[in-house]
Amino acid sequence: MGPRALLAEIFLRVLHPALLLASLWILLRGHNAPGGGFIGGLLAVAASAAVALTFTAAEARRRLPLPPTPLAALGVLLALLSGLPGVLGGHPFLTHLWFIVPLPVSELPLSTVILFDLGVYLAVWGAVGGFCLSLLAAVEAER
Repeated sequence: MGPRALLAEIFLRVLHPALLLASLWILLRGHNAPGGGFIGGLLAVAASAAVALTFTAAEARRRLPLPPTPLAALGVLLALLSGLPGVLGGHPFLTHLWFIVPLPVSELPLSTVILFDLGVYLAVWGAVGGFCLSLLAAVEAER
């Protein structure tokens, strides 16, 4: 391990959660506007890569919600499951359904699309993030 980058470590205390929150915002924004699971997942990968570059790949892995492979597998499973409500309703697989959740002052339109986007988000974070962290761990081992 090389010399510590104290300023980067301090800055990352704010940057890492900010990048993860931005990735979630892009995930949620995406099903009605540009963004979504793929771009949000890539931003989550960037947050993990920033931790790996500042600290270690092992530290970045510890900050993931699950290890990379199970995270990617959960994402693929969620994306697949998002297509089942349409099938159960007599529609083709991956026909997404919309429903309205009444709120006291308004209503919230939701769709099974968000499950698909969340699945893509987790699959990208797990697969691309896992690859990125493995690559950075190999670079660390060479030093």
